[in-house]
Amino acid sequence: MPEHVFSPLRGRLDELTVESEALAGNLLGDPASRRTAVYLPEGHDEAGRDFPLIVYLSGYGGSGLGQTAWKGFGESLPQRVERLIADGRMGPAVVAMPDAFTSLGGNQYINSPVFGNWEDYLLDELIPALERSYRVRPGAACRAVLGKSSGGYGSLIQGMKHGEHWGAIASHSGDVDFDLVYRSDFPKIATALARQGGDIAGFVKYFTEARKTSWPEMHVLSILAMAATYDPDVDAPFGVRLPFDPETCRLDPERWEQWLSHDPLRLADRPECREKLSGLQGLFIDCGSRDQFHLHFGTRALVRRLSTAGIEHRYEEFDDDHLGTAYRLDVSLPFLSAAIDS
Repeated sequence: MPEHVFSPLRGRLDELTVESEALAGNLLGDPASRRTAVYLPEGHDEAGRDFPLIVYLSGYGGSGLGQTAWKGFGESLPQRVERLIADGRMGPAVVAMPDAFTSLGGNQYINSPVFGNWEDYLLDELIPALERSYRVRPGAACRAVLGKSSGGYGSLIQGMKHGEHWGAIASHSGDVDFDLVYRSDFPKIATALARQGGDIAGFVKYFTEARKTSWPEMHVLSILAMAATYDPDVDAPFGVRLPFDPETCRLDPERWEQWLSHDPLRLADRPECREKLSGLQGLFIDCGSRDQFHLHFGTRALVRRLSTAGIEHRYEEFDDDHLGTAYRLDVSLPFLSAAIDS
């Protein structure tokens, strides 16, 4: 039979609330007061002892608060960390799991007038608050960020744009190569919007008022969230400006270029981004070889560019798709721990 974790945590869970200036005044009206679930390892409260910090960024549709939840025949993230520690595969660490859920269902963890300045929040507000509140070793060398899907994208952006603030990063199936990840879905999005008269506000209203929604409808909402992230229009409903004509699905090259400027595949060609990545103590990337969103192709292209640029990294491609791959944390967490726990 599959094993279930019955034993209680040896460490403990805490919750930290940050009153954010970076997120205040966002177009969606989402709260600027944000909670972060924090796992504190056994021994955290002993005098004279401190720990490296790992920040976990959840994927679209999720929240860091959900990473602590009970799972039948599974593990919460803190339970996984404790098992890896007990097995000697990683050292004790403080693990922060911020709530970054939004009214459009998720977050790419970059600055946007629609969602708020999430890059600034993570670096300028959350990390200092964690260092003030817990026994966290100060400084970038003792700090790592990782995530899955949108969280993996957010981790890559942190490494490419703000690598000096981190010792190591890990991206599990992060959004890479927007031409493959998003563009191929635009006809489906246009068709779905047409059912609501082509009206974005109408679709969001339908979605939020429906008793039950489907995965395809959630995917439509995710593309609207991407539009509000990569090329927002503060005068449009929910800040969403589509990069294509909803009636003909013809791509608008100018608008699409704005999306591509945020693509890790494009950013990897910038000297300043390569320099940030080169300065990391550890860079881990993985992706399933059957990813439903075609991320394995973009990820392969990204790691090829990293190799050409001489940027040290570890890439693993595994035989699976995009979903249900939390077991891959058994690889990335020990990697990050080894990189920052010096």
